[in-house]
Amino acid sequence: MGDARRYHPLSSPFRMKRGGELLGARVAYETWGTLNAARDNAILILTGLSPSAHAAANTQDPSPGWWEAMIGPGRAFDTDRFHVICVNSLGSDKGSTCPASIDPATGEPYRLTFPELSLEDVANAAHETVSGLGIARLACLVGCSMGGMSALAYMLLHPDTVRTHISVDTAPQAQPFAIAIRSLQREAIRLDPRWNGGHYDDDVWPEHGMSIARKLGVITYRSAMEWNGRFARIRLDADERDDNAPFGFEFQVESYLEAHARRFNRQFDPNSYLYLSRASDWFDMAEYGDGDVMRGLQRIQVTRALVIGVSTDILFPLEQQETIARGLEAAGAAVDFVALDSPQGHDAFLVDIENYSKAIGGFLASI
Repeated sequence: MGDARRYHPLSSPFRMKRGGELLGARVAYETWGTLNAARDNAILILTGLSPSAHAAANTQDPSPGWWEAMIGPGRAFDTDRFHVICVNSLGSDKGSTCPASIDPATGEPYRLTFPELSLEDVANAAHETVSGLGIARLACLVGCSMGGMSALAYMLLHPDTVRTHISVDTAPQAQPFAIAIRSLQREAIRLDPRWNGGHYDDDVWPEHGMSIARKLGVITYRSAMEWNGRFARIRLDADERDDNAPFGFEFQVESYLEAHARRFNRQFDPNSYLYLSRASDWFDMAEYGDGDVMRGLQRIQVTRALVIGVSTDILFPLEQQETIARGLEAAGAAVDFVALDSPQGHDAFLVDIENYSKAIGGFLASI
């Protein structure tokens, strides 16, 4: 299997919002479809915290991507019409420069010497990548979850570079509940003795902390409705339980979370997780509106926008998406607001492909 991942070298030094800079940094990205002669048919997708740039299969890498059913000929992101780009966030260990990368000044991994990361840095790195591809203005900027916050920063910091916007299950600022959950996730990692102040390696890895962090995430990515529907109070079969383990797993939902955590563990760098998680908590559109989120949103100029939210999302509640829609509308954009009742909660955009395809495909067909 080939590697479809490509790399864009960032300006050196790449200066960070909160101080500090990176030398020789890069961003990983993948593309689908063909950029037209006018270079005006590009769509950029900014991801949630953990996905790579591999959003869909392509000729170099035929393995399914994280948004596989959405991207391709005749799909919602129609590659017969659009040139689709997905960028791996700066700070993520899926190919972009991150805390696990080698610091050229020392020859050692950055670990916690990596500069403080903000979603504005993620946005600026993504914009440099798009500019490096010779694209002055995106046909559409798409942001999912954390990527939706990065997309708001992108449009605000780089006016006139985005024609239309699709906001997916995101927020203009983190609410206390989301901050509390992410704080617990970070604490679980930091309190694992194997984290060792960020100095772990393949032999000594904070698996326990990462496992708890992932379980907390999965619990909040789905809704109570779905947990009830899928698992109720079904207990594990006798051969699936370890009766010698004090307080061991007894219910199917516990086993499901454990399996999720095992799949995630060692698939994501713990320090990168800490940096991106904190960047999500720090992001606040109110910073750009003299303390007022709506005024911050009104500084964003796009012609049209689609804002999608889910009524069962507890991490990025529907009212936060309503705020984005109202703010962009007040700034002069024609906004379509879609509130879905998908039972899957925050993860609906990865699962309820039928409804998201209909909304996104319909919007893109009209631009």
